Amino acid sequence: MSNAPLNTATPANAQNANTQKIQARDIHAKWDKISDVEASGMKQTSDLVSQVQAKYSLSPEQAQKDVNVWANGRSF
Repeated sequence: MSNAPLNTATPANAQNANTQKIQARDIHAKWDKISDVEASGMKQTSDLVSQVQAKYSLSPEQAQKDVNVWANGRSF
């Protein structure tokens, strides 16, 4: 039987442990034109970028930049 620890952190899973999950309420708190219902249906960052672009009449580049800055360190 091996004496290796059961929960060995590797760079890949250590990074995931530090990643916060994006919650619908967090999206709505930042972008109040996006409802909790709309936010809860989002599965990836591109969904959020599309909604931010549409709801706030931003260019695709600006919406992407705004979402990237806000979502830094978080994931869906």
